[in-house]
Amino acid sequence: MLVKKVMSKKVIFCTPSDTAQTAARKMKFHQVGALPVVSDILNPKLEGIVTDRDLCCSVVAEARLAERTKIAEVMTRNPVTCAPENTLEDCEALMQEHQIRRIPVVDTQGHCVGIVAQADIALHAPNGIVAKTLAEISKSIGTKREAWGADA
Repeated sequence: MLVKKVMSKKVIFCTPSDTAQTAARKMKFHQVGALPVVSDILNPKLEGIVTDRDLCCSVVAEARLAERTKIAEVMTRNPVTCAPENTLEDCEALMQEHQIRRIPVVDTQGHCVGIVAQADIALHAPNGIVAKTLAEISKSIGTKREAWGADA
């Protein structure tokens, strides 16, 4: 199965000049956990990605002002991407290798045309693949949980 068949095509973007507060509000309103960061909303060349975790760890935990912190300061630059013509298996392998839950989908010009999330994999991949992908993505989380003394 190809990525273009399972990716979310209605992508909510932000720009590097947006504030962390603006990005957080977009995430809350659209109920998403990540926003591709593009150079221009009308010409969405991918520059990075910002996640709810980025906002929590880089803004809230550091007591930065969300209304003044620019996304350029907290986003991940040059994120792992895939193309619409990649297979779902290629996408899963990237998620496993890089321990990430979301992958922006870019066209040949570098424009963000979609995003594939772990949930998309869960809905479309065979159960064995889903379990392996989830286990690989979660490896570092398991180590941290053990350090905290949590059971699961």
